[in-house]
Amino acid sequence: MPAQLPGEELTWLSALDVLALLRRREVSPVELTELAIARAEALQPILNPFATTTFALAREQARALEAELRRGAPMRRLHGLPITLKDLLFTKGIPTKAGSWIFAERVPDVDAVVVERLRDAGAVFLGKTTTPELGWKGCGDSPLTGVSHNPWKLGYNAGGSSTGAAICAAAGIGWLHQGSDGAGSIRMPAAFCGVFGFKPSFGRVPYWPGPNNDMISHIGPITRSVADAALMLEVMAGPDDRDLTSLASSPEPYLARLEADMTGKRIAFSADLGYLRVDPEIKAIVADAVRAFEEMGAIVEPVAQLWPDPWEAERCFYASNYAGNLGQLLDRWAEKMDPGLVACTCDGMRYSAADWVRAKQVRSELYDAVRALFARFDLLLTPTLSVAAFEAGRLFPPHWEERGWEWHHWAGFCYPFNLTWVPAATCPCGFTKEGLPVGLQIVGGRHRDLLVLQAARAFERARPWAQHRPPLALARPQH
Repeated sequence: MPAQLPGEELTWLSALDVLALLRRREVSPVELTELAIARAEALQPILNPFATTTFALAREQARALEAELRRGAPMRRLHGLPITLKDLLFTKGIPTKAGSWIFAERVPDVDAVVVERLRDAGAVFLGKTTTPELGWKGCGDSPLTGVSHNPWKLGYNAGGSSTGAAICAAAGIGWLHQGSDGAGSIRMPAAFCGVFGFKPSFGRVPYWPGPNNDMISHIGPITRSVADAALMLEVMAGPDDRDLTSLASSPEPYLARLEADMTGKRIAFSADLGYLRVDPEIKAIVADAVRAFEEMGAIVEPVAQLWPDPWEAERCFYASNYAGNLGQLLDRWAEKMDPGLVACTCDGMRYSAADWVRAKQVRSELYDAVRALFARFDLLLTPTLSVAAFEAGRLFPPHWEERGWEWHHWAGFCYPFNLTWVPAATCPCGFTKEGLPVGLQIVGGRHRDLLVLQAARAFERARPWAQHRPPLALARPQH
């Protein structure tokens, strides 16, 4: 691998800046795509962010988009911009393996709604990014694709389940990256990899074909800047009847209204939600980040326990969903599956329908508590995760107690906002003494997606992060 990675001069520009270059014909779709492919080829053996590359398709798309410009056709919103898609998202004619031997040969005959929209907007598809098996955990490895590595420290967890998407964003492979989030799967890898991730309100981005998991999975962007995420969200969002939960309203003009004053905003801050263990170094870094909002004129109020710990209900939903979807496959596939996913699936078999109904009641009560919080406050700030990235291949950091398959205990800030369908973002807010990124989570009331993006943009202005780039060591990892 060369000391100077391909495309270095363009890689760290924002998607909006690159699109401006395309608009002025200072770079062409073909040139941009070739640079992105060269960078992907250089870093794939080291970071392993791709489950499937689609370079031939990318070149075909880029040539067609370049021909459009030569004919004088109007430029599309993402015209010629290389992006990635997560390997849980259905792509017609392109494998969707979901990190699992069970689906290693699956090639869908339909595109997901957002694939259609991104393609129609002129995006160029570099490939499908890695995910833990069926997106089940917050760690970046799978039986099928192996370990994917954190760009900030090889051999360390890049987070999950939108693992490769966050790696690509952090390492400068393409400009926009599609993720999905059922218990933190956009926010966890974005936080571990030091980039921006946004989980919009449930239904804001149609998810079809979608997973059978109690309607907790949201599609959203992972990018290096808030404005780029707003752009991608505008392209992906909007109603579609194929998704029965799709919101009927059109998305707001996120990009045009992104700049906003935080003066007088009422903001709640919780370092632990009243019940979570959090590493002291994470607490200190996040507390310092929260002060940025006070400096911007917001009224920040520390809050104690906001609601009872919903873990037992989440455990029921999480495990029983996998039991229902995978239980009948264990006899054939268990030996080739992630052992933690097998344990989770088996655990789910012990729940009854009555247990599931009781868990639904807890979820309803949690939503009422979250709704009451946002009747008092505009926003909630928390750490994104209780820990920084740890060694790849582990479910728990070495200094934490292991609890079987239940990795959620170090990610307890994330899943309450999947259960309640509210928007949540993670912003890079600092580094540990080891040089590992830390994330600040910004949460808003349901349908207040624009406000969350505005707060993230205000924080980005106050505490810029785009100048920080991972070292991208040239040596291959030992795992």
